[in-house]
Amino acid sequence: MDTQALYDLSPTLRLMLLGVTIALGPLAWVWLRNRRASANRRLAALTLLTLFLTFDLVLFGAFTRLTDSGLGCPDWPGCYGSASPVGAQAEISAAQAQMPTGPVTHRKAWIEMIHRYLATGVGVLILTLAAATWLQPRKDSRVNPWWPTLTLVWVCIQGAFGALTVTMKLFPLIVTLHLLGGLLLLSLLCVQAVAYARGEGGAPHVAVSRGVRAGMYGTFALVWLQVALGGWVSTNYAVLACNTFPTCQGSWWPQMDFGQGFQLWRELGLTGQGEHITFAALTAIHYVHRLAAYVVLAALGALALVLWRGALARQARWVALLAAWQLVSGLSNVVLGWPLVAALAHTGGAAALVVVLTWVLCASRAQARVVSVSAPAAPPREVSA
Repeated sequence: MDTQALYDLSPTLRLMLLGVTIALGPLAWVWLRNRRASANRRLAALTLLTLFLTFDLVLFGAFTRLTDSGLGCPDWPGCYGSASPVGAQAEISAAQAQMPTGPVTHRKAWIEMIHRYLATGVGVLILTLAAATWLQPRKDSRVNPWWPTLTLVWVCIQGAFGALTVTMKLFPLIVTLHLLGGLLLLSLLCVQAVAYARGEGGAPHVAVSRGVRAGMYGTFALVWLQVALGGWVSTNYAVLACNTFPTCQGSWWPQMDFGQGFQLWRELGLTGQGEHITFAALTAIHYVHRLAAYVVLAALGALALVLWRGALARQARWVALLAAWQLVSGLSNVVLGWPLVAALAHTGGAAALVVVLTWVLCASRAQARVVSVSAPAAPPREVSA
């Protein structure tokens, strides 16, 4: 068999046209439902719909990874130089005949290409948001146009990470960064959705103390760290390194190799020196994620309690619910042997947590400092002789 080039740009134009076609559906839906509404109302609806579709895209990306379909088409952006697996049937059949359970099969090729089609459609929607926001008069706009512009730049970077995921053969660090980039895209869209909601008569900012505000940012940072650790577990296939709970391999502190496990620049399944990664390294990857989960769950519980006592009870319920969801889905992965449904639920919960915590930060603001000003001293009274 001939070696397939990693990059084949010949189907790029057809893929772009397909992305436009996919995006026309959501655009038409938003226009028809809001044809008599203001421009801001239409942009608000499109932003919210794009946020929803991006969330779906993140989940489908997880499905692509978990079904080992990331290399279903070994080149980028098409499939063996074609815009769909239909045009690559001969090549896919030859690869599948050579390795029936290998990375390239007809099913995996379709999963991978559907993911790329959806990503292209979301990219067109984000491009539309950026262009429409800049064309709107600044005095009427609810959102600074630099927000959708930043989102557009980031979705292009995400596309580059998607290409590297394929061409670097599921390099763990690249795949993890691709996951984090998808969640950052959700966060950027959430900021804009909240701004539009507030401009359309939503609730004003809730003032919180500076300590609470710092706690919000701290919890948000912990969640991002935990998502990165979870992505590292998934991309290194270390989920089943610990198949018992609360112990790991029947021990509270199993044999672990932290140096090898957290060596970032290495190929999948190998160390930086090209040797096979040890089970102790996989155990370290899994167990660090589990230990960090205890800290993150405690922080989320404390944040939910503080929000509940304040004026953000709605957000508090979501934080508490998603924390419980992550606990249950994470345990299910361990004790049930990493079923696909539980793995997808865990990824979806992480994505939803990022969105909700972004919402919490956008819905609140730190209280202004109160500076006491002393009254000026009274001028001395004249005393007559």
